[in-house]
Amino acid sequence: MSAITSGTTAAKHARDAVKGEPHEGGVQGRAVRKFTADLSAVGEPALWGFGGALAIGIILIVGFLGMIAWNGLTTFWPKPIEVVTLTDGAVLAGEPTRSGRYQPGGNVIAQMTPEQVQFVEDNGGISTRTLYRTANYDLYGDDFRWVSDFQVANIETPESFFLFERQEWGHFIGQITGLIVNNEPVDIETVSLREIFDLQQQAMARFNEIRSLERNEIGAINHYLERERLNQRRAALRHGANSPEALAVAEQANLRIAELNEEFAEIQARINEIRTFDRQFRIQLSEVGGREIEANLSQIVRFYAANNLSWFDKVQVYFSRWGEFLTTEPREANTQGGVLPAIFGTVVMTLLMVVFVAPLGVITALYLREYAKQGRLVSIIRISVNNLAGVPSIVYGVFGLGFFAYTMGMTIDQLFFPERLPSPTFGTGGILWASLTLALLTVPVVIVASEEALAAVPRSMREGSLACGASKWQTIRSVVLPKAMPGIMTGMILAMARGAGEVAPLMLVGVVMLAPQMPIDQFFPYVHLERSFMHLGFHIFDVGFQSRNSEAGKPMVFVTTLLLLGLIVTMNSTAIIVRNRLKRRYAAGQF
Repeated sequence: MSAITSGTTAAKHARDAVKGEPHEGGVQGRAVRKFTADLSAVGEPALWGFGGALAIGIILIVGFLGMIAWNGLTTFWPKPIEVVTLTDGAVLAGEPTRSGRYQPGGNVIAQMTPEQVQFVEDNGGISTRTLYRTANYDLYGDDFRWVSDFQVANIETPESFFLFERQEWGHFIGQITGLIVNNEPVDIETVSLREIFDLQQQAMARFNEIRSLERNEIGAINHYLERERLNQRRAALRHGANSPEALAVAEQANLRIAELNEEFAEIQARINEIRTFDRQFRIQLSEVGGREIEANLSQIVRFYAANNLSWFDKVQVYFSRWGEFLTTEPREANTQGGVLPAIFGTVVMTLLMVVFVAPLGVITALYLREYAKQGRLVSIIRISVNNLAGVPSIVYGVFGLGFFAYTMGMTIDQLFFPERLPSPTFGTGGILWASLTLALLTVPVVIVASEEALAAVPRSMREGSLACGASKWQTIRSVVLPKAMPGIMTGMILAMARGAGEVAPLMLVGVVMLAPQMPIDQFFPYVHLERSFMHLGFHIFDVGFQSRNSEAGKPMVFVTTLLLLGLIVTMNSTAIIVRNRLKRRYAAGQF
């Protein structure tokens, strides 16, 4: 009993020592040592580190997306036109695009007047400069000009200055000095801005009519002329150039060509008539320095008095530019106009890539997981698949060009299109080969994701199906694949996100700066997978780094990037919705 009491007393003393309380018989006022633990044992530093890393990552991503969204969404908002009088008496007019502070160097200071030097010194040796979009490239040979604050004598925003968006030579900033209607000069003071706008709209309708005749009617005639030429060559290759069969085909072809030439002459006469009438409506413009130009009204895409716009007018201009951007073709070396061909090429190529990569990746994963005997060979294959995900994308482009275009394409041309040789049909880059190349690029992602999804299906479900008398394939088709489909869709989403943004391999296997013909038209088979195409990613590269003026292309870089991100988010969101519906459908026993 005394031993038990002694043990209890010792335990109490130990608890009191841990709590820092004196026990009976202890010395009053004596410091008692408390229990402490190292922070690393509790995990607090790691927690703060992980949280900080996550916060930094989120800030970087949100900041990047915010920068793209802000610059992209504000690109088409109309800006005021400032008329700047410089201290040397020169005058310029332009849209202020951006400004920044800098310290003038020795060469700049050497060219400054004493008053300008004093102005800079009064500001601590720092100057502010503004980049003006002066436009008028056909007159100035440049679109932009930097103006420092010490060069400015006066800034005005007169309401008489307009911004004109032209079919050629880019923007023009200036005043309307004259108008010619039906080849007769009209007093500009007696014509309202509404009447000029109506005349411009009528001229644009004539311009669009000419484009429609050239693309549809003359394009169809050229297609039929080419088909007759190929029929003659095909007959000559099959039967001999002087054979009766080839001569009969040539005779019929010549009759048809004569009919097509008559139709071409009629349509060309109609086009010439419209152009002759269109040249009777012209507008005379002058820039801020007094130099004048004269242009057909049909060459003016849009114009507005930049300093005399209400908020509603600005909104109209803004959405009008967005409509043009989404529904028309590019112009002015891709720095103006729209990106409809690039949108079409990007979407079609991505969907074709998914069509090719889905069965290839899923079938491979099914074989490796469900049928192949697990061993060293399968392990080597899995390691190889994982390594393929790290191969640079340009290597896939070289492979696609060499294997798909030059090997498979040339073989297809020799077997099915000999009459077109030496001009290649499938033996060069095209949207089909680009889709297959990206399918190879993204198939490792789909294989790995599909394998993980298949492995997550409980083995008991397989055994239950087999016990009920189902075959192995029936089990896979009816039990395993439906349960694994959400995970497979995750792999497809990752593949779409990567494939839609790839550019390097596409530069070798089909993407071009400007596609003269879209991969779709009114002629059978309507979708021509052998043709080159435009892509939003390559469009960004071309506008940002290949255009004659990077400043002119910078707004289009941001707005095209915003559009590309929007397309990727839209396609991925659609796939995510499908995946979530599959999850809800097979919610019972989900993994």
